[in-house]
Amino acid sequence: MTVEPYRRVLSIPGVRTLLLVGLVARVPVVASGLTLTLYVVGGLRLGFLEAGLVGAAATAGVAVGSPIAGRFVDRRGLRPVLVVTTVAQLVFWISASFLPYWPLVAGAFADGVLALPVFSVVRQCLAATVPAEQRRSAYALDSMLVEVCYMTGPALAVAVTTALGSAWTMTFLGLGLVGSGVALLILDPPVRVEGEPEAGGAVVRRRQWLTPGLLALLGVTCALTFVLAATELGLVAVLKADAATRWTGLVLAVWGVASLVGGFVYGALPRGFSPLAIVGTMAALTVPIGLIGDWRVVCLALLPAGMLCAPGISTTIDTLSRWVPAEARGEATGLHGTAMTLGLAVAGPVTGTIIDDWGTRWAFILPGAGGLLVVLLAAPIWRRGGRPAVPAADHAPMTGGKPVPDAA
Repeated sequence: MTVEPYRRVLSIPGVRTLLLVGLVARVPVVASGLTLTLYVVGGLRLGFLEAGLVGAAATAGVAVGSPIAGRFVDRRGLRPVLVVTTVAQLVFWISASFLPYWPLVAGAFADGVLALPVFSVVRQCLAATVPAEQRRSAYALDSMLVEVCYMTGPALAVAVTTALGSAWTMTFLGLGLVGSGVALLILDPPVRVEGEPEAGGAVVRRRQWLTPGLLALLGVTCALTFVLAATELGLVAVLKADAATRWTGLVLAVWGVASLVGGFVYGALPRGFSPLAIVGTMAALTVPIGLIGDWRVVCLALLPAGMLCAPGISTTIDTLSRWVPAEARGEATGLHGTAMTLGLAVAGPVTGTIIDDWGTRWAFILPGAGGLLVVLLAAPIWRRGGRPAVPAADHAPMTGGKPVPDAA
């Protein structure tokens, strides 16, 4: 293993700046969910059920809006989408602390539909900037940076809320999101490269690229985030049941570091693996965690599956970028974001029900088995028709006037 693949990726013009802006811009996005929860519980003096409804409304909005935003990027370009979503974030987050509860729920849904598409934009622009044979390392870097965001964003939300109150936190979050949108507008990263059709050009019909194989990939992506979210909730429940709640922050941080290490190793390997292999292995490694008694051993048993978190995310988006033509890359990346969002959204109530009715240990066994089942069901579809009818290799980034061949 060597760092040479990362050095080559970071030497590509624009990649360092794109990843840095993406890192900073994602922090307020990641912090938004917890900020809303803290405001409903602390600011409005309501319960966690009401806070959960606000979060669910925002999540549903993101699931709906992500592919729509991606389609507009494909048709109209990046800047119009960034302008609209940045203004929408400013309006919602500045006014949210003045809204009664039910208008806040409706506003959270609208805010989700018009969410700043930082995650999908960065990934789409990486596909346009990085040659196909180097994208695995680029997406591994991106997944590692996402882990950093998830380790810092919620902590910042709690710290600012504790110091200034939830209303001020929402205002500062809105300003942070506006700053993120403005930074992306100034950077204006390319969503197309030389040799690829410009936005608003020829339209590729959806049925040409949204094939059964790609739907299987999206299903596996949904299963990936479902297992991850279920594992996190199960871990919190185990620590609470064993009177070790004070260790929650440290254990989650170690789990995040394991994902960072796994992502770094995976991106430096000479070749990648199928998303089915990585997600299936992660799900299989999650199942036996529920058979362990002591919480300390549970935390250690989390590490092997945790090391596959970042590789799992990076390999799904890498595969999608290779399969989808440039004209539909934004919408496809948005659908990838929707699949991830749905996995996270479904995991909460399903895992909560499992913990309440079956016990904490089943929070690992059943979701892990469910994720493995999705992978097994996707496998025959994958083998029969993985690639869409319009191969993405036809629109690969240009190097020295020649298209880069698809390494997949």
